Amino acid sequence: MKLDVEGLSKTYGKNKALCDMSYTFSEGVYAILGPNGAGKSTFFHLLTGTLKPDCGTILYDGKDAFRNKRDYLSKIGFIPQQQELYAGFTLERFLWYMASLKGLSKKETEEEVRRVAAQVNLTEDLPRLLSSFSGGMRQRALIAQAFLGSPALLICDEPTSGLDPKERIRFREMVAEYGKKATVLISTHIVSDIENLAKEVIFLKKGSVIASGSPEEICAGGPVPGPMQTILEAFYMASYEEEQ
Repeated sequence: MKLDVEGLSKTYGKNKALCDMSYTFSEGVYAILGPNGAGKSTFFHLLTGTLKPDCGTILYDGKDAFRNKRDYLSKIGFIPQQQELYAGFTLERFLWYMASLKGLSKKETEEEVRRVAAQVNLTEDLPRLLSSFSGGMRQRALIAQAFLGSPALLICDEPTSGLDPKERIRFREMVAEYGKKATVLISTHIVSDIENLAKEVIFLKKGSVIASGSPEEICAGGPVPGPMQTILEAFYMASYEEEQ
């Protein structure tokens, strides 16, 4: 999917959560980085339609997302930061429910539920109640539902939170493969999740894009040129010092 974000803005009272953001995304993995309060989650909620922008447009493959909302949303997979699941649902029921929201047929859903459960190593847990899941298992359930229907746009807000190292590696491998055919946006504080995956890195600060480019370009031209972790820490430190 080609995604064009043009002049996207959102304000809460006097706080500018996102300020005139414009960017073009295509197939591949994009890392959206920045300190807490930079506007990352606001940006994602605008993209998924859970928030309305004050101004700006979102175009997907040249079509207006707000005027074609049902079609647009059917092409999105979203891993939210908060683990708000239906505690009384089994994993299988939860995945069937999410598949219905995406408009998948019964036959498609049967195949997709098995496929995504296997991807996150939860096949044997399909009959279990979500209330019995550990934090890591709930996160894997959220990852599974996002991949239902093979969305053209995958949006991941801190997707590896709560995962053990083995499952974090599994997720990175999934994203690396998936980014070959879809547009993937990832917000994370864990640099290892994206440093070898992202084709472009976008730094947000106080709702504005302050730097963007390939990892090589960022590492060469950041505030303290060097490894991505060092660059990220330098951006965060600069933001912290300005607030003092």
